[in-house]
Amino acid sequence: MCDVCVVTGAAGFLGKRLVRLLLEEERPAEIRLLDKHVQPEVLDGLEGKHCRGDSRLTVLEGDVRDGDFLRTACRGATVVFHTASIIDVRDSVEYGEMYSVNVRGTQLLLEACVSENVSSFIYTSTIEVMGPNPAGDAVTNGTEDTAYKSSLKFNYSKTKKEAEDRTLAAHGEALPGGGRLATCVLRPMYIFGEGCRFLLGHMADGVRNRDVLFRMSRPEALVNPVYVGNVAAAHLQAARALQDPRRRERAGGQFYFVSDDTPPVSYSDFNHAVLAPLGFGIQDRLPLPFPVFYAFCLLMEAVCALLRPFARLVPPLSRQLLIMLNTPFSFSYQKARRELGYVPRYGWDEARRRTTQWLAEQLPAQRDKLRRK
Repeated sequence: MCDVCVVTGAAGFLGKRLVRLLLEEERPAEIRLLDKHVQPEVLDGLEGKHCRGDSRLTVLEGDVRDGDFLRTACRGATVVFHTASIIDVRDSVEYGEMYSVNVRGTQLLLEACVSENVSSFIYTSTIEVMGPNPAGDAVTNGTEDTAYKSSLKFNYSKTKKEAEDRTLAAHGEALPGGGRLATCVLRPMYIFGEGCRFLLGHMADGVRNRDVLFRMSRPEALVNPVYVGNVAAAHLQAARALQDPRRRERAGGQFYFVSDDTPPVSYSDFNHAVLAPLGFGIQDRLPLPFPVFYAFCLLMEAVCALLRPFARLVPPLSRQLLIMLNTPFSFSYQKARRELGYVPRYGWDEARRRTTQWLAEQLPAQRDKLRRK
C-alpha cells in the first residue's frame, strides 16, 4: 500500500485493530501510532504474534490540536487514517473542547497532509451524523442516497458532521509534489467487539442489577451494529481504493456506510445477545412507557439547565439519547462493497463469540469491584 502510514487514535478501540491489520496484511515500512498516550502494553501486543515482516512501529505522543506535531507526524507519509475523536453521546464534554478536537484537529491534520504531500486521507465518522432526528423518523436498510431530514442535537454528532464536511471538501487539493489529495469518509454503525467500553459499561450495570441488564430500547427499534474487525477491514479497503489510480477518482470525495451481516436488533437486545452466555438476563420492557420516559428526560434536562449557573450537571439520559436508542435505524454496506471492495471478514457467530469471550475475561474484575464497595 505505502511506505509510511499514520494512524491517529492508534491506542484506541478501533485504532489498535487497524494497526494490527496493517501489520498482518500490508507490512508497510513504518506505521506511526499517533495518540495522546500509548500504553506500553499496546505496543507490546502489536510487536508480538501479530507483527509480520520488518514494519517499524513509531509511537508519536501528542495532541491533534498541535499543528507542528501533526506536520512532523505526516512528513514522508503516504496515507493517514484519522480515527481519533472525542466520543460523547451524553453531552458531558463542553462544546468548545469537543469542537477543538473533532473539528479543528481534523482541519489541522488535513492541512498537515497537504503541506507534507500526503496523497490519501481516510476519516472515521459515525452513523450519528445521519441521526436519528428528534422526531424519531425510522430508516431501514438505508443507503448513501437515502433522503433523511436530519437535525443533529448532540455536540458529538454535530462536530463529527462538520469534520466530515471539511474532509470531503479537501478532496482534490493540490499537493506540493504535483499530485492531489484524495479523501474519503467511513460511517460505521455502532462498533462492538473486544475492547468496547460501552459493552463493558452495560455489563457493569448488569452486575450491579443482579445480572439483569437494563432495557433502554424497545425490541422493535432495530439497528445493525458492526464488528470492529470488519470496520478495520473497511479502512484498509478504503486506503487500497485511494491508492489505486483506477479506483481513486470514484472513491475519492465519497462517504460510505460500514455495516456487516450482524442481524438487525435493538441496542438493548444486542447487549443481551453477547452477555446472555455469561448468565445475564434482561428486563422485559422499558422502565416507563415511552411517552412518560420522554417526559421524565425532559424534566431532568430542565433541572440540569436550572442548576447550570451553579454546577454543570449532565442528565444520565436525555430525550435525544432516548430517541436514538428507540428508533429503527439500519444501513447497508453495498456501496462500500461495490466501490471499495469491502466484504465483512467476520460473520455474526464469530464476532459474537469473540466479543463474549472478551467480556467473560473482564467479568471477574467487575464482580470483584462490586464486592469491594
